[in-house]
Amino acid sequence: MTISFDWLKTLFPTSLPAAEVGALLTGSGLEVESLDELESVPGGLRGVVLGTVLTCERHPDADKLSLTTVSVGDATPRQIVCGAPNVAAGQRVVVALEGALLHPTTGEPFKIKKSKIRGAASEGMICAEDEIGLGQSHAGVMVLDTNLPDGTPAAEYFGLGSDTIIEIGLTPNRADAASHYGVARELRALLNQPAHLPDTSGFASLPLPTSASTIRVMLEDEQACPRYAGLLLDSVKVGPSPEWLQRRLRSIGLSPISNVVDVTNFVLHELGQPLHAFDADQIAGGSIRVKRADAGEKFVTLDGVERTLSVEDLVIADANGAAMALAGVFGGKTSGVGEHTTRVFLESAYFAPAVVRRTSQAHGLKTDASFRFERGTDPYMVLKALHRAALLLVEVAGARVAAPVVDEFPHLIPNTQVRLRLSRVNKLIGQEIGEERIRQILNGLDIKIEQESVGEWLLAVPPYKVDVTREADVIEDILRIYGYNNVALRPHNAASFLSPFPNPDPEVVRQKIADLLSGQGFSEILTNSLTNSHYFEKADAPDATLVRVLNYNSQDLNVLRPTLLTSGLEVVRHNLNRRQRDLKLYEFGKAYHLAENGKYKEKNILALWMTGAASAETWQQATQKSTFHDLAGAVQQALAALGYPQPGTQPTQHPYLAGGLALLLQNQPVVNVGAVSPTLLKRLDVGQPVWYAELDWDWLLKKYKASLIARELPKFPEVRRDLSLVVDQSVTFEQLRTIAQRTEKKLLQAINVFDVYAGDRLETGKKSYSVSFLLQDPTQTLTDQAIDQVMQRLIQQFEKQAGALIRK
Repeated sequence: MTISFDWLKTLFPTSLPAAEVGALLTGSGLEVESLDELESVPGGLRGVVLGTVLTCERHPDADKLSLTTVSVGDATPRQIVCGAPNVAAGQRVVVALEGALLHPTTGEPFKIKKSKIRGAASEGMICAEDEIGLGQSHAGVMVLDTNLPDGTPAAEYFGLGSDTIIEIGLTPNRADAASHYGVARELRALLNQPAHLPDTSGFASLPLPTSASTIRVMLEDEQACPRYAGLLLDSVKVGPSPEWLQRRLRSIGLSPISNVVDVTNFVLHELGQPLHAFDADQIAGGSIRVKRADAGEKFVTLDGVERTLSVEDLVIADANGAAMALAGVFGGKTSGVGEHTTRVFLESAYFAPAVVRRTSQAHGLKTDASFRFERGTDPYMVLKALHRAALLLVEVAGARVAAPVVDEFPHLIPNTQVRLRLSRVNKLIGQEIGEERIRQILNGLDIKIEQESVGEWLLAVPPYKVDVTREADVIEDILRIYGYNNVALRPHNAASFLSPFPNPDPEVVRQKIADLLSGQGFSEILTNSLTNSHYFEKADAPDATLVRVLNYNSQDLNVLRPTLLTSGLEVVRHNLNRRQRDLKLYEFGKAYHLAENGKYKEKNILALWMTGAASAETWQQATQKSTFHDLAGAVQQALAALGYPQPGTQPTQHPYLAGGLALLLQNQPVVNVGAVSPTLLKRLDVGQPVWYAELDWDWLLKKYKASLIARELPKFPEVRRDLSLVVDQSVTFEQLRTIAQRTEKKLLQAINVFDVYAGDRLETGKKSYSVSFLLQDPTQTLTDQAIDQVMQRLIQQFEKQAGALIRK
């Protein structure tokens, strides 16, 4: 929610700076997210003052330049070279001093510097209106008619005050603060100073016509609309709003539309009461019916979209029952105010929050009005807002009141009665506040004390405080205003030890990895834990480890899944049958099996599937099929995000993978990555290869805490060295990495293979690995001698343990 500090001060006069007001509001629960300066003119004319031209002579070396001396309030006049044709001695002018940053109407900002122009020193600039962003004219310098002294800031002369825009993160329960007056009420309670509603006493003296015909209002659903008020105005001249009104709306991010619409928006943000203006000539039959919509009724809203209504929707209809507006949400296309409107019916109502909320959600319409109505507005602000808007329309649109106010309010909305025990206040807050301070706070919150007995008060809470319905709510409000920081900590609250960090929240860790995978193009799926035993059993050979369902309804759902693999393959099959062939999927789920001791086991698994193209085809590159390394790379990024080091590898033993690797952490096989067995693919009728990865999520979460270690950033650079090693075909990169890590434990930070070759240029049965080594010493810069020693030791061990030949 956006609040203009200048606007706020018209309702709550204060000399406090905006930053201090923001701190007060944040402390009371209206969290101020930002304070931003808003200037009428960019730069605020800082460094620009009024001056008087004392002398004006032709520049000795330029016919079109004048050499002037200008008084700007200092002891010594300034010499300024000016090129304007109208500059003359005796003029009161606008002067930009040295160092001023000017923002012209067109072009880039520029800074005033002391300079020499055609050999003459110039200590500032006499300004035209476009040079300081006040207009378009560049015909000559601005000549002022004023008695203000030289040196007066130009911003003061032009009335260009700056404003501070306060962004408040309004929580759903604080509907009472959803306006400038709502924030002013909060400050009234915090500072024990009065807040002022706009003066609407002048409405009573507005003349009424001798023969008045008004718009009749019929409430057909009093539960959905407990109060509906309206006022008919004529002689309305629709046009642009005056500058002050446009400035107010722009300050909170609204674009001015017309004087009538701008007034309704202004009053909404000032008082928190939404209004709606109808073109009175478009109200058929001269009557308004507040009713439920007919099922299937078609209605075109102001945005030009035709919507199908239901009986859940409350509408403002004409005498024929045709909807003119969705109550509290959005107006209709044909009944709104246009440039030719001369008669306006101004609506101010109180709608039941639940009704507006359902309509807003059903039609996907979120407006400033629905935002307030669905949280709860003040039923007793209805007439005040109507009077305020009427007076403004008289002022800015020449409107006249054409009929008395219509106010349908069949059943008064009572205050909420709450019993407050003073002992309970002190107990929940943790210290004694005192009766007088409690009375003062309640008075500032508009909560009346209706009855008093020993230690207990009966309170009347106004309807606009929708979140205060119980004793605990009242105490919370008292504490907010009293100030959380004013509650003293007791001695026994102190701790003489540092509490250990709690275990990480599993949901937070899970979301972290979900975000990572989704960012890589994976889609999360959620599949059934029940599956078909046929997937896992050979003919006439029941699997003793399957967890069977005793009373299953379908043979296809007769066991709990021992792996997430088949559930995901069903999703792959479903998509392939619909010509969606390029898939990247992941799921967090549980797998189940029956142990040898007869106990049931369940394990949390993170599973990933990849099939089809690794990336979409573009004009820059052709489609490439996904590979083992595409999926393994995604898995390694997930492990790195959890803080785990680069894992070791060994051939996978997963029963449903046709080759692949098991990734080792702390010598434990924690991840299996590989190609799904063709037999299983055929059994599930999946017609293309699928890569699959399965991570032991329970193990990763259990060990995750140990990886939460902050390390100092390295101060010294790392060094890379490459080797090309010719080895037997049977030697794996994992063996080479193990040899390297055992040989150099201190300086070797990472080892990676960036090329593999096996071809005619090598002996039969040989292959070549191109391997990179990253070396780094955390205590000093590595010397060439130290690097060479490390590489010699690595070469010796590769030759000795792996039979490697080093290619030069």
